[in-house]
Amino acid sequence: MAERYLGVVGIGEALGVTRHAVHKWRSRHPAGSDHPFPEPDVEIDGAPGWRPDRLEEVVQWRNGLPGRGTGGGRPSASHQEYMREAFARGLTEHEALSTLDVFQEEYPEMTRAEVAAWLLGKWRD
Repeated sequence: MAERYLGVVGIGEALGVTRHAVHKWRSRHPAGSDHPFPEPDVEIDGAPGWRPDRLEEVVQWRNGLPGRGTGGGRPSASHQEYMREAFARGLTEHEALSTLDVFQEEYPEMTRAEVAAWLLGKWRD
C-alpha cells in the first residue's frame, strides 16, 4: 500500500491558504532561521511532502508567526505612499486601513507592505 503525504497544495488547503502562501512561507522561513518552516519528510522530483500526522506541527508553526504590528517602527514606504494615495482618493484613514486588512486576510502570503504596493499598482493601472 502506498504511503500518503501532503504536498504544498494539501498543506495550503488544510490551512485555508494557497499553495503560493506555503511556498512563500518555506522560502521566507528556511532551516536555520529564527522560525523555520517544518522540513518535509520526503521530496520527490523536487516536490516536498509531509506525513499527514505532521499537519498539527505545521498549524503550530503558523500560529507561532509574528502577528500584525509586531516589531513596531515606522510604516514601510509603500504603506506611507498607499495612505497618501488613499487620502487623495477620498478614503478615510479607517477605510484605507480596513481595505489593507481585508486584502491581507485574503492573501496571507503577502506582507502588509506588499498588499499596499499591490493596491497602489492596481490604482495606477
